[in-house]
Amino acid sequence: MTDNDREQVALFRYGLIAPILNDQVKSQKEYLSKLCSQVHQVPYYGSREFAPKTVEMWVRAYRREGFNGLKPKSRSDKGKNRRLTPELKEKLLKKRSETMDLSVALFYDQLIVKGDILPGDISYSTLYRLFKREGLLGNEPLKEPNRKRFSCDKVNMLWQGDYAVGPYLKVNGKKVKSFLFAFIDDCSRIIPHAEFLTSEKFSSVQKVLSEALLRRGIPKLIYLDNGKVYRSDQLHLACASLGITLTYTKPYDPASKGKIERFFLSVRQRFFPLLKAEELKDLDTLNGRFWQWLESDYHRKEHSAIGMTPLDKFMSQMSEIKTINDPEILKPLFLKREKRKVKHDGTISVNSNLYEVAPELIGEQIDVRFDPETYEQVHVYQGDNPLGLAKPVNFSDNAKTKRVKKSTGYTMSFHNIQGKGDDDSV
Repeated sequence: MTDNDREQVALFRYGLIAPILNDQVKSQKEYLSKLCSQVHQVPYYGSREFAPKTVEMWVRAYRREGFNGLKPKSRSDKGKNRRLTPELKEKLLKKRSETMDLSVALFYDQLIVKGDILPGDISYSTLYRLFKREGLLGNEPLKEPNRKRFSCDKVNMLWQGDYAVGPYLKVNGKKVKSFLFAFIDDCSRIIPHAEFLTSEKFSSVQKVLSEALLRRGIPKLIYLDNGKVYRSDQLHLACASLGITLTYTKPYDPASKGKIERFFLSVRQRFFPLLKAEELKDLDTLNGRFWQWLESDYHRKEHSAIGMTPLDKFMSQMSEIKTINDPEILKPLFLKREKRKVKHDGTISVNSNLYEVAPELIGEQIDVRFDPETYEQVHVYQGDNPLGLAKPVNFSDNAKTKRVKKSTGYTMSFHNIQGKGDDDSV
């Protein structure tokens, strides 16, 4: 309750007792009886009814202390738990420190179920206030008073990655939302790659990370946000294949990836104001303008934290960079991976479509890799050995294909077996 609330309550109380103080009532008993039979709207408290003794107490308080005597008193034990004994408090804090994985509500229920406390011993709100004051709330991150700034001393030791909301594009008269996906090198602050895209799906992460790897080499560690788009199995498998370790921030802790967040702030402050309306008509125009700004401004402007430009810092350690010589090796790494058993007719099914593989694989367990958004190509592997692409089944062509009957070596065509009662399997 604020001081203003207490003052408003005191004014209300004074309005009720003023007729008594000013001798405006003939019978105080009758006045109190009538007054206390009504429901009053009290500031801060809402609807209330009062007993005659309560109103008489206000009269005595006013005569003794004046207007201040009518103000609600602050609790003398404010900030303390009235029902908690020192022994019970110590017991609860010890138990809570051992079960931080439980929410406070579940912890409270468990105390009652196990008979550690009775419902009347302590309320949930009292327990919650105690744990909040002691920093033991399970649904809040633990305080880290010793958080310190850090910076890797070698380039490509650590990349931070994230995405931010970009400007709206006007495409064919419609507003389209854009997102800026980016990675930043912790040591040099250079941006391996960043790009505006209109999708928040994994394909955007794949596209930007692939380009970053080709441009600036392979990092040892990538530090990402906890978003679902970064938790894909495809990303884990691709990074594992390249020897990259993935690690994630704690939930609701944006300060832990401060470098990428600071880059996004620079984009908002130094790039967005330069954009013109005609540069927001499509992604190609927007990205072209952005990459021009990135290379001419951000990468060549001295960074206060490192005392030189990001580009100079990165180039000073070129000998430490592990590059990718063949861009083609990246494409299959980011594909979704599943296992299939080749059927007796030499086919497999992917996304409810049939594909043909080499006849010698019939009955074998194989690995297939594909883009789950397009399904344009299905790559066939046995272990880590690529076997080429699976071919979509063409039923019309297969109907005209000549076959060799294994028992006699007799060559049969589709016309030879018409009307024989055979099924139409290929």
